Parts: sequence; C-alpha cells; structure tokens
Amino acid sequence: MATTMPLPNSTTEPDGSAVVRVLSYNIRSMRDDTAALSRVITACAPDLTLVQEAPRFFRWRKKLARLAAATGQVILTGGGTAAGPAILCSLRATVERTEDVLLPLTPGLHRRGFATAVVRFGGARVGVLSCHLSLDQAERHEQGGLLLDRLAAMGTEYTIAGGDLNERPDGRTFRRLAEGLQDCRATAPWGGEYTSTPSDPHQRIDAIFAGKGVEVLGCGVPPDLPGVTRADLRAATDHLPVLAALRVPAV
Repeated sequence: MATTMPLPNSTTEPDGSAVVRVLSYNIRSMRDDTAALSRVITACAPDLTLVQEAPRFFRWRKKLARLAAATGQVILTGGGTAAGPAILCSLRATVERTEDVLLPLTPGLHRRGFATAVVRFGGARVGVLSCHLSLDQAERHEQGGLLLDRLAAMGTEYTIAGGDLNERPDGRTFRRLAEGLQDCRATAPWGGEYTSTPSDPHQRIDAIFAGKGVEVLGCGVPPDLPGVTRADLRAATDHLPVLAALRVPAV
C-alpha cells in the first residue's frame, strides 16, 4: 500500500550521504501549458529532473533554458543532442561530467538517446540517466540492455535512471530493468501509481530506477502537493510526473 506521508526533503547528512529528490517527466516538447508545467515541477522541488521529449528543434536550447530558469534549475545535459531526453538540476548539485548518447537507429523508427551525467550531493556521488524508450517492442528491449550497460560503464558505485519506458511493469523490457535495478515505485510506494494519461490515469509507463545501495524512501505520482492542482497536471503535458526521494550513501 502506498504511503500518504510527505516525501522527505532534500538533505545532506553529517556522514556525507544525501537525500536527493528525483523527478521524471515527459513534457511533450513543451507544446502544452508551460506555466502549468513550471508550477508542477517547482512544487515537486527536485534536485534532478529527468526530462523526456524535451524540445529538439527550433530554438530548443532557449526553450529548455526558460523551463529550467522558471523552476529554479539549470540545464545539466541533453535535449536535442540526446534526441529528446534531458537532465535539469538544482544548484545543490556539483557536476562532474556529462555525456549525451545517441542509440542505434532502426530504419523507419525515431532516433532515441540517453542523457547522462555524474553528479555529487555532499559526499554522495551518483551516475544519472534519462531515457525515452522505443514504441517498438524489439527495439525497446534492446535499448533496455543498452541502458543497463551504460549505467554499469559510468564508473559510479551508485546509479539512478528514469524515463518514459512506453511499457507497463509486466512488459519484458520493464522486467529486464527491474531485475538489474530497483523499481523505486515497487520498492517504496508513495502517492499515485499511474502516469498516463493525466485525464484518465490507468497505466504506469514512466518510472524511476535506482541501483544497488541507494535507499528508496518513496516514489510515485505526487498527490496534491501545495501549489499543484489537478487542472495543472492535466494542462502541463500528456503524462503525469514521477517523484522519488532517494538516500545516496557517501563515497
């Protein structure tokens, strides 16, 4: 059963470990109500925002920069250079490195990619990845394996990944990821479960995952946060956001 207790706030502990709030959100290229989108993200108070369907074409950097500024964040990496996924972060994060990865292109299908970064919060160091997997089942399963490989190659003891999987938890790609990582919603349910669609939530196709050693304090669709209305959630984009609080040990 999902807890209704408030999600823990961001903190840095005396031992150097950190509680990090992570948001994963498909923003549909900011084609909807950007003021509502900004209000939703701001109310979630994320340290890291894993974006899918960031603007990719005309003046995409300016559009993404405006969203970051409106939500008290900065662009960490991604956008057009990662074929849609992006990562925003608060000024609490210390950035070690970033890399945008374009995935193999299947003829006739959309280009996909990963936005990745290594960041520090206090003494905690973590590899982070934002993804938007294929609508094609076979390609999606291959991309799931590439995601796991990419996290393993980042050179960090602790990892976080999130995105729009275009698949429910009983799908084979979702299961593949959940076998190698913690499905944060399943580990510590909090808030709502379903992420699509805002007007009729009936399926969970967006998720946040955490690697071994990361403690999941809660994860789900944020319910009734101060400053967020159901009207904003419906107007902001065609997905609901997923918010997690994770405790990352110091290294």
